[in-house]
Formats: sequence, C-alpha cells, structure tokens
Amino acid sequence: MTASSTRRTTAVRSRLAAVGAIAVAGTLLLTGCGDQTQDKDKDSGSASTSTAPLADKLPQDIRSKGKIKVGSDIAYAPVEFKDSSGKVVGLDPDLAAAMGKQLGVTFEFENGTFDALLTGLRSGRNDIAMSAMTDNKNRQQGIDPDTGKKVGEGVDFVDYLTAGVSIYTRKGDTQGIADWSDLCGKKIAVERGTVSEDLAKQEAKKCPKGKKLTIEAFDDDQQSQTRLRSGGVDAASSDFPVAAYAVKTSGGGKDFEIVGDQVEAAPYGIAVAKDDAQLRDALQAAMDAIIKNGDYQKILEKWGAQDGAVKKSAVNGGK
Repeated sequence: MTASSTRRTTAVRSRLAAVGAIAVAGTLLLTGCGDQTQDKDKDSGSASTSTAPLADKLPQDIRSKGKIKVGSDIAYAPVEFKDSSGKVVGLDPDLAAAMGKQLGVTFEFENGTFDALLTGLRSGRNDIAMSAMTDNKNRQQGIDPDTGKKVGEGVDFVDYLTAGVSIYTRKGDTQGIADWSDLCGKKIAVERGTVSEDLAKQEAKKCPKGKKLTIEAFDDDQQSQTRLRSGGVDAASSDFPVAAYAVKTSGGGKDFEIVGDQVEAAPYGIAVAKDDAQLRDALQAAMDAIIKNGDYQKILEKWGAQDGAVKKSAVNGGK
C-alpha cells in the first residue's frame, strides 16, 4: 500500500484503460486478519537450489530451508488476495513464484494486517514483507509519519513497481468529489497505515470549521469497500491498481467509480531487514532476472499493472 509523508503536487493521470486488462480470478474472499496462509501449491514454480541460476546468492539458511516466508495483507486484490478456491493469487504471488524459479526456493505467503507487517519482519516471524508496500524514507529509517519520531530500525526495499493513489465513490454518487480538497465535510474510508490515511489526515487539518473531514480507518481494504458500498462513508481511497480492480469487479462494475487523478506515484518495494543485505541483494538479482527474461512484463499484463512497470529494480529508491 502506498505510503508517503510528503504529497506530490503533480497528479498521475488515471489510466482506466488499463483496468480492462485485469484478469478476474473469481469471487474475492475476505480474509481474517492475522490468520496464516501459505501458498504451497506444486505449481508455485520454484526450482531446485541445485539448478536455479541465482541460488548461490541466497543466505545459506534460506537455501537450506528452501523457502522464504512472506508477510502480506492478503486482502488487496489484484496485488494479493484469495480466489474462490482459497488459493493465494495476485500480482505479488506471481512475481514471487517467478523469482522463486531464479532462486530455487518457494515463497510462502502468511497473512497479517498491513500496519503490523514490518513489526513481524523485525521480530523474525517473516523473512520479508511483500504487500504492495511503498518504499519511502520514513519506512527506510523507521520514522512514524505522524510524529516524525523514530520508532524502529527501519528496513531496506527492493523496488519493483510504480503506483499512485486514487479516490473512488459509489457509482453515480460522487457528491462533487474530484480531488482530496473536496473531502471537507465528507466521510472517507481508508486502510490503516497507508498513504490514503496520511493524505486524509493532511486534508482534515486544512478543513474549515463546520466542514470536518471524518476518517474511518480499517484493518484491510475489503472493509473499506464494504463501508463505502453500504453508504456509511462518501468515498474510499487505495492504491490505483486496487481501486481500479474494485471498480471493475465489485457488483459487476456497478458499485464504484474512480474520481479525479492519481497522486503520490511511488515505488512498491519488497521489505527486508537492515541486517539481511545478502537476502536483499539476492531478491534484487532475481527481480532483475525476471524483468530481463520477460516474465515480469507478462505478469504485470495479466493483472493490468503494466503501466507501473520499471526497467530495473532499485534498492531504497523511494523518497
């Protein structure tokens, strides 16, 4: 989920044409926060460490285990979610599987609330966090964006996609909302710990007396969508690929519409502990390998995310 402490003034134009390219994988299932979901399918695509071209770049303990444990909020379609059979699918799992072929390991996704993923990484519960997480300086340095105070040691990121943030409303009921500045006097649903929440807080401070912006923050994006669909709020916000997917799929495309332009275009990154540079560098090498061999582009096109493609992975490229 995109997060940044500084809002960019240049909006990224909404690319609704890309929505039509999204592959819909059946009815979405809501996942309970904090449950554990591991993708152990035989078709995960990982190769043996004895034959994988980049296996020797991994730390020995990861090679011995043959797997990388991934902390993820598996309720953020189309980036990661469960399909109608309960299988973990989406952009991130597909990229992880392709990287697994290069590294000779399986990526096992474990579900958790988004705002707790970095805590799980620091505690050693997971090896990495991969969950549409924006690479920015606050997360790199362990800074709380609300207080500006250091709250942790920070993490490193392996960047792999660029995405912005969008607002969406009930279809045909925009209530004049076309930008963040139009939200005063309204209610908005957001996912906790994301830039959508940060931006809403920033706008709330600007609202004049008598036109309060009410912010309702939820553990996952599905809850925000449910709240908007029921009429409990006037708008919701999430990363553009997720908002676009919701607009296309919810109610057969009859529930929501995107309003205004994207803002806060920034890189998604795979989070790795600061003291795990070897794993970080192995992941970067694997990402660059699938960019080069074409697997990356095919996966992005499958999920309608090709407009966010990067030509090369970067480490800590977020601002």
